[in-house]
Amino acid sequence: MEQEPERDEEQTRRAFGAWLRTCLEERGYVLSPRGGGQSRFAENAGLGRSTVGRILNGQGATDTDVLKAIAKTLNVSYGEVLVRAGIATVEELAAVRNATLSTPETGSLTIEQAAVGLGFVEEPEHGLFVAMSNTLLRQLQARTNDENRAAGT
Repeated sequence: MEQEPERDEEQTRRAFGAWLRTCLEERGYVLSPRGGGQSRFAENAGLGRSTVGRILNGQGATDTDVLKAIAKTLNVSYGEVLVRAGIATVEELAAVRNATLSTPETGSLTIEQAAVGLGFVEEPEHGLFVAMSNTLLRQLQARTNDENRAAGT
């Protein structure tokens, strides 16, 4: 089996910081020392100014809540942010997306496939989605069974 080449973590962190800087500047955040853009973005994203500063300075980010907040505030896909941050590769992201597009021969999705397809790929969201879906499915089955008994079938 072919091994994946090692990622240069420092280079990835610096590239992510540069990408974030470019995105912020393109969206009108003035990042000069007295521009206030870094503080404004941090506030808009619900992040600490020091967290944003560390990312911009190439120290990286791996906390999924931070990455989700960045994606939401920049209005870019969470997948793109994961790739830019070095958490996932383009190939890994494509594999997840392709897995959600192919359904079993029955044409129906499993709850697991639906969770991934809707973007619930990490805990606790994934587990909560699966658990809630199973609960709703059991309730639907019980109601259907009750209706069938009442109808005499």
